[in-house]
Amino acid sequence: MTTVSETSVGPDEHSGPHGYISNKDDYLKRLRRIEGQARGLQGMVSDDKYCIDILTQVSAMTSALQSVALGLLNDHLSHCVVEAAVKGGYEADAKIQEAFDAIKRLVRS
Repeated sequence: MTTVSETSVGPDEHSGPHGYISNKDDYLKRLRRIEGQARGLQGMVSDDKYCIDILTQVSAMTSALQSVALGLLNDHLSHCVVEAAVKGGYEADAKIQEAFDAIKRLVRS
C-alpha cells in the first residue's frame, strides 16, 4: 500500500501551472460567451419567447459547457495526470482517481 509523505502534493493540488494554462484565454472567451448565452436565456424568458426557441438555446449552452468541460478534462489528463503518473506512488493513484471521479460527474450530467 502506498502512503502519503508529508511533503507530497494532495490530489486537488498541483505543484506547477495547471494543464489548461496554455489555453486559458480561449477558455475565458468561451466562458464569457456562455455567460452571454445565459443572460440571453433570461431575456428570452422575461420576453415570453416561444418554449422551443428557449430550449434550443439551452441546448446550445449545454453543448458549449460540455465542450469546455471536455477540453479541461483533456488538458488535465495530458498534463496533471501524466505528470503524476511519471512520479508514481500516491500522487499517481490520487490523480487517476480524481480524473475518474471527474469523468463520472461529467457522464452523469
